[in-house]
Amino acid sequence: MTQLTIRIPSEALEKSLRSLAKERGWSLNQASNYLMLKGAGLLAEKKDDRIGNQLDAFIGSWSDDEAEEFMIHVNDAFGKIDEDLWK
Repeated sequence: MTQLTIRIPSEALEKSLRSLAKERGWSLNQASNYLMLKGAGLLAEKKDDRIGNQLDAFIGSWSDDEAEEFMIHVNDAFGKIDEDLWK
């Protein structure tokens, strides 16, 4: 394995690198290797198509009127059976 010294050209990049390392529980070396591999197109990451908790920020964010209006539109779009499609 080759050793390489990297000089980080900006405080913003250093801050971002440190943030990534802390977020993932990695060392700075692991975080920088990850970013270099990703940037070089050498990292095959598995895409996660699950929604998971990505919509949690929206829970409880609608007023009662907004929720009612949404349900009216959902029922208009999906609440009617098109008999011709079932023949």
